[in-house]
Amino acid sequence: MLQRMSGVFIGALFGTVFVVANAHDPLNPTIGVALRVLAVLTFGGLLALALRAGRRSGAAVGAPGASQESWYGGKFGFVVAAEVVLLIGGNLALRGAGAPAETAVAWIALIVGLHFLVLSAVWKRRSIAVPGTALTALGVTGLGMAATSAVAWVPFVSGVLSGVALLGGSAYAVTHAYRATVRP
Repeated sequence: MLQRMSGVFIGALFGTVFVVANAHDPLNPTIGVALRVLAVLTFGGLLALALRAGRRSGAAVGAPGASQESWYGGKFGFVVAAEVVLLIGGNLALRGAGAPAETAVAWIALIVGLHFLVLSAVWKRRSIAVPGTALTALGVTGLGMAATSAVAWVPFVSGVLSGVALLGGSAYAVTHAYRATVRP
């Protein structure tokens, strides 16, 4: 369980960062603060629930039949390396093309979403495709919005909503793991 939960917490941490970094203008400041606080509290709650599940199960193993190599081996390393190259290269290309600064978060959401979709196939875990599809769609939407008068809302759509999708996916995984520890 520990192996899978490490990936869940990376997703939850990045979801929290997405919300904290992007809950700003044009949002009402009170709503922005509320979203940031809620994201941090959600992350803390997920951490507490996962630790409780880990204590209950007493196990620190990955999913049945999944070795550490299958989770974090060469294919995972290749996917992450490609993600980093695309994140940096794409953002440099967008800046070079004169795209608005708001496109950076949309590009990040798109690439992170695609990375989840690829990992879904590599790990044979369809549940990872759900947040992957959401982030991909929110990234594409944000990139499209950047060419319109709604450009100021790109951080909310591609950043805050992507963070909510990551936190939601993480909450699903942690809740599922916790429930498995209370079943006979």
